[in-house]
Amino acid sequence: MNKLFLVDAYSIIYRAYYALMRSPRINSKHFNTSAVFGFVNILNDVLSNDELTHIAVAFDPATPIFRHNDFPQYKANRDAAPEDIHLSVPIIKQIVAAMNIPIVEADGFEADDVIGTLAHQAAQKGFEVYMLTPDKDYGQLVTDKIKIYKPRYGEGGYDVLGVQEV
Repeated sequence: MNKLFLVDAYSIIYRAYYALMRSPRINSKHFNTSAVFGFVNILNDVLSNDELTHIAVAFDPATPIFRHNDFPQYKANRDAAPEDIHLSVPIIKQIVAAMNIPIVEADGFEADDVIGTLAHQAAQKGFEVYMLTPDKDYGQLVTDKIKIYKPRYGEGGYDVLGVQEV
């Protein structure tokens, strides 16, 4: 059976960055590489899954999304991303591209919108789909063929959340 992993890039980037907050990874140019380091470690871990047949990484676009047009206060109370994360994203995109992993993003839509659409399209074609994210909002997308592949905090590994678990 074909197994598709869809990676929510920003949720993994944030998780990686904040997981290493107490002991950040700083390179010789004094750049905090924690987000890059953590993201690549998780990506390599997932790629070592011998059942994986397909993978893509979804990013939020730099442009506003349709929800901002409908509701200007959308995410207005959210803090801006740390500068280290902004500087890490292009590096992470270069690494993903160098690994020949498709990057998916759509102007006007968040990564979770893109992942939800691709997940349901792939499931209709017989794929078993795993959405790699710690984001609980993905629970609304879970079906018998679409699951959340949630990184565990602290001890490593992943929890697979299907219909029963959600």
